[in-house]
Amino acid sequence: MQSGLPRSLSGSGPSHHAASSSHEIEEDFASVDSTAQDGESSAGEGSCTPPPLGRTPEPTRKWRDVFWLILFVLHAGLFGFLLVILGINRYRRNNRFPKLARLSTADGQQTQEFWPILGAAAAIGAVLGLGMLYIMCVRPNQLIKVAVHSVTAYLAVISVFCFWDEQFFWGIAFAIGAVLQFLYVVSVTDRLPFSVLVIKMAVKMLLSLPATIKVCYGFLSGMIAWMVLWSFGVSGVIAVGMDDHARWWILLALAVSLFWTGAVFANTVHVIVSGVIYLLLSYSAQCQAPLPSRPVLRSLRHAVTTSIGSICYGSLFTAAIRVFRWSIRGLRSRIGNNECLLCCVDFLFNIVEILVRFFNKYAFVQVAVYGKGFNHSARDAWELFQSTGVEALIAYDLTGAVLLMVTVLGGLITGTCVGIWTWYKNEDRVIMVGSTAMLMGMVQVYLCMVVIEGAVTSIYACYADDPASLSKWNTEFADQIAEALHQRFQHRSGRDVPAHMVGAQLPKPLPEIT
Repeated sequence: MQSGLPRSLSGSGPSHHAASSSHEIEEDFASVDSTAQDGESSAGEGSCTPPPLGRTPEPTRKWRDVFWLILFVLHAGLFGFLLVILGINRYRRNNRFPKLARLSTADGQQTQEFWPILGAAAAIGAVLGLGMLYIMCVRPNQLIKVAVHSVTAYLAVISVFCFWDEQFFWGIAFAIGAVLQFLYVVSVTDRLPFSVLVIKMAVKMLLSLPATIKVCYGFLSGMIAWMVLWSFGVSGVIAVGMDDHARWWILLALAVSLFWTGAVFANTVHVIVSGVIYLLLSYSAQCQAPLPSRPVLRSLRHAVTTSIGSICYGSLFTAAIRVFRWSIRGLRSRIGNNECLLCCVDFLFNIVEILVRFFNKYAFVQVAVYGKGFNHSARDAWELFQSTGVEALIAYDLTGAVLLMVTVLGGLITGTCVGIWTWYKNEDRVIMVGSTAMLMGMVQVYLCMVVIEGAVTSIYACYADDPASLSKWNTEFADQIAEALHQRFQHRSGRDVPAHMVGAQLPKPLPEIT
């Protein structure tokens, strides 16, 4: 390695997790255990050795993070029972359960008045999710532009209506959201073309394996079924005659439960898709060898059995840490020369970076490919990115933020549709029902968008493992990735980095969004 550059940029040498001496492509989607994965074996460039996912016989995977699986199952059972009780309590009569009657009054409403409205929210969210996924596959530029530029205006308009309705807390909350969204978009506009490029390439990979897109259909159906039960219980809470503060606290607890459940569904799809896309790129580097049979089915089997505990664990923390990290990065880029404020933000940033080391979405690729525990996967993925320099590219990439904006847009549309319906039926419950519907819509839309996110995470993981795998799949895209990485090193070092040291001739500049 020359001049201390990360090894993934040198354009030569073995892959970090290259396969060993077998020269036969077997038809199996197999994994290696986490000790074998650590990478002692190597193969020279141009070897037709199949990647670890294609070996047979398939090693038996160990169940990982079982405690978190048990906790999730107990949570689902407990909240499912609670939702049934809360819904039945006000269904077609007031206060069926005497103990709950002490917490409410007889002048409340009934569950069936709100259940159809929230059921419609689940249906609208599912339709929006599938529609937005389709648009992302055929016209990603248009949807991304709409999401990036309309969310700010949408939040501002909702804020005005909240103030008009004298809902000052929600008016301030949406106004703050609009301001933060505007400042964030202004600070990252120049990074959008690269993110659009990565999303387009991820979609191209998904379209080459249509079964990966269809994976979300089954999980979306399961999520709708859970939301039918969840909305039944929430309708009972909204209908009950009790103090608004107590009702909001109950809704908050139920919202956290829905968030975790939705994240588990979404990240299961993430693991399935990322495992298959990683396999596609790995086999592209192995002399255009054909993929093993039924890769999606076998990835699904691992995701819902031995890896489900890791998915439950990662789903509880990863999303919140990612949003916090984006916020800190955006604030850090806008501070300027205020040394006192910069010191405070840097302190928070360092804390977040420590958390990211153990909770990051790229861990799901390692979980899919190697079947390791979540913390082990997150640590290995982050160390790989830092040792290869790909972390600089990940920090520059905005695909996660862009998909989140699409998700928020879907939630806002769902909340608006349901809020208008509620306005005509029960004006004093508009904010409560509308905000609940917004959360339901966001969960449904994200469950569809995570298909693209799974492909994106696999691109970066495979590129860090072996840049040649991306080059053999699409040379032009690999060159553009190399160019972006070259530019990030120039930016970080404040000096020119010779183009030949990133392993590719730099192509023309990245295209603008059109």
